[in-house]
Amino acid sequence: MDPMTIVRPYRATDHAALYDICVRTAHEGGDSRHIYPDLELMPSIFAAPYAELEPDLTFVLDDGERAVGYVLGTADTPAFVEAYRASWLPRLRERFPALDGPPSTPSEVMIDLMYRPERMIVPELAGYPAHLHIDLLPDHQRKGHGRALMNAFLDALHRKGVEYVHLGMVTANTAARAFYDRLGFHEIPVADPGPLTYLGRRTDRTAPPTAEA
Repeated sequence: MDPMTIVRPYRATDHAALYDICVRTAHEGGDSRHIYPDLELMPSIFAAPYAELEPDLTFVLDDGERAVGYVLGTADTPAFVEAYRASWLPRLRERFPALDGPPSTPSEVMIDLMYRPERMIVPELAGYPAHLHIDLLPDHQRKGHGRALMNAFLDALHRKGVEYVHLGMVTANTAARAFYDRLGFHEIPVADPGPLTYLGRRTDRTAPPTAEA
């Protein structure tokens, strides 16, 4: 890792950087601005609610000037879904009203997801109660920073007594899959995964990898 680059807990002053990182990595790991013109949309679903609801599980990669990457998530997916619906979703209704019919644009597809947080509760993932999202700006990828972020998150979950974690990734993002494979994640079979592949692993980094929870 670069000497000036550190992993540290998220701060409220990282808000703008958090949103920017999400926007610039939200399309299969690349910039999403040409697909989702409202730059609040993707962060409001995939980044900000975690930083707001579970800040103790939100970490950033700081290059000495600003956050350039993050890892965030929840220790308990069903509890997060409940908190998201109760206290986060109401804040979004004015800017992103619920759809009147089926989604017809990429943005509407995401707004539809926004209003269906229960989609995160997948029966096959019950043994992996925690889940995460991790993103780094392109200039800071493939330098060991992703592993450092993941280690911070796994260690935080392990201290909470959470044994297993999962993530969902767009199957087409083969570079991300190679990254997760290197970090010891294994595929979790799900009956109807849609465009996603689900991966999981133990939070104890000293334990041998396992293919079953």
